[in-house]
Order: sequence, then C-alpha cells, then structure tokens
Amino acid sequence: MTKLKDKRREKMSVATEIDRLEERRARCQDNLERAEFRSRRETLSDTQRQELDDEMTIMNERMQKLDKELETLRGENRKNMMLSVALLVISALFYYVFFYNEEDS
Repeated sequence: MTKLKDKRREKMSVATEIDRLEERRARCQDNLERAEFRSRRETLSDTQRQELDDEMTIMNERMQKLDKELETLRGENRKNMMLSVALLVISALFYYVFFYNEEDS
C-alpha cells in the first residue's frame, strides 16, 4: 500500500503536492479551530475535556508535520524554478551566440 502511494506521489508535480498538502493543512486548521471553540463554549466533563485536549494535541502535531513537508516541498520547488531559469538563460545565450551572431557575419 505504501509503495503504491509513493509511486503515485512520484508522478505528481511538486506544485500539485504543495496544493494537496495546503488543503490538508487548512482542513486540519479548521478542525482545530472547531475543537478550540467547543472547548471554550461547551461545559465538558473531565474525560471529555481530556479527550478534546488529546485530539487538539494530535491535530497540532499533524499541522507541524504538514508544515515541515510544505517547507521541504517549497524548497524543492524553488530549486526547480532556479533550474528552469538557468536553462532559459543558457538557451537564450546559445541562441544569441549561434543565430544572432551568424546574421552579423
């Protein structure tokens, strides 16, 4: 199952993966806000409050993990962009050297 998931991710672009993780993070953030609102507004028993606190702790850990993954993917995306710009500059340089200079001769 894990290998299938990894193969699917390999086929996905970095930008698509970033979008997917941002959506997951937004959902997690919404769930955390709902849980915090519930803990402030409702009168809960000690066990319910403890369960809610545990749930909020898990959601915070998930958000931190997603933030780390997003940071890694954004760094990878930045590298890819720099590589693309470098290739564009090299291509423009070759065009100038080989085609533009031939017209001058």
